[in-house]
Amino acid sequence: MAVQVTESTPSVALGPAVALSCRECGQRFDLGPIFACQECFGPLEVAYELPTGDPEGLKKRIEAGPDNIWRYAPLLPVPADVADKPNLNPGFTKLVKADRLAAELGVTGGLYVKDDSGNPTHSFKDRVVAIAVEAARAFGFTTLSCSSTGNLAGAVGAAARRAGFESCVFIPHDLEAGKVVMAAVYGGDLVGIEGNYDDVNRFCSELIGDPLGEGWGFVNVNLRPYYGEGSKTLAYEICEQLGWRLPDQIVIPIASGSQLTKIDKGLKELIALGLVEDRPYKIFGAQAEGCSPVSAAFKAGHDVVRPQKPNTIAKSLAIGNPADGPYVLDIARRTGGAVEDVDDEQIVDAIKLLARAEGIFAETAGGVTVGVTRKLIEDGVLDPSLTTVVLNTGDGLKTLDAVASGPTATIRPDLDAFRAAGLAG
Repeated sequence: MAVQVTESTPSVALGPAVALSCRECGQRFDLGPIFACQECFGPLEVAYELPTGDPEGLKKRIEAGPDNIWRYAPLLPVPADVADKPNLNPGFTKLVKADRLAAELGVTGGLYVKDDSGNPTHSFKDRVVAIAVEAARAFGFTTLSCSSTGNLAGAVGAAARRAGFESCVFIPHDLEAGKVVMAAVYGGDLVGIEGNYDDVNRFCSELIGDPLGEGWGFVNVNLRPYYGEGSKTLAYEICEQLGWRLPDQIVIPIASGSQLTKIDKGLKELIALGLVEDRPYKIFGAQAEGCSPVSAAFKAGHDVVRPQKPNTIAKSLAIGNPADGPYVLDIARRTGGAVEDVDDEQIVDAIKLLARAEGIFAETAGGVTVGVTRKLIEDGVLDPSLTTVVLNTGDGLKTLDAVASGPTATIRPDLDAFRAAGLAG
């Protein structure tokens, strides 16, 4: 059981992290494998003593660092020597200037795609897992685990093997085949649970309190405060890749909502540290219509997010009871953004549009963000004259079933057949 913090000295060495702080009541606790406040049961997040007073020096230190998330180690809950430890070294993925997509959507102010399909297991989940692995090491866990809609399962399996942990991950029984294979290939235990993601997550919460789960670090449950901090690195990278400036608008997919809230946290940290100019930015959340509890709450003007039963091809976003939903609403409203959704047909169209325009094959979550961006522009909500960043969080090879495709033609191996098919220029 964690105890309330009485000093600023942390009990473990995780860089600038000094405590866990409740997002609701502000109570502080020692760094440890806990995720809920013992006073009000609110969610906990990492509190820091970040380097201040020399923004140019910090900027140079970051720029001299490795081409992965560990260049931002001074701002993360990781030990100073993290880059020397065995890990997958995710991050510093491409920020693609998407001029052809911009022309298709009518964006004139500059459109960028932050393409996180270039991570080691081809999704942004490698970022969050990398941070969770360091917390697991610090707390003496021997097995890494998670509840997952697919991408996280693969990221945990790969990171565990690289870092020397055992792994056991839990997924809904009906995931896309590509994600199942990627989660299983690393040799850890992969367990399908009859039900949806919310059923899987409830099961994992029960397992944490059982002797069967002794020595297990559940990256998105008892290690969740640390795990979530990995998403801040998306904010850091986007701003650095834009020349140390904030984007005017950013469109982010919503599953649990943690990625969106932590990107906002990262942007605010960069402002506080003097690494970017303090000016307004807008954050937009993107959901699939078949699992859109946050979008529904935003449109209705509600502060409470009512759970939904997911029914969408965007299974990586199919979390019907998103833990960070209320915080997403606060951020969208505070920044002047919005939360919108698109249906499955629009998702598929957007996947094909991004592939055709920029040569980026996005998984269904990327189709959601591009589709929502298009919808927001058409509805006059997103300003096409401003610099806009759209997130693609995973590789389309993981969700092949969503996009039916095949050869343009099948012919005999001779030139006459090629001409007869009408393909010759």
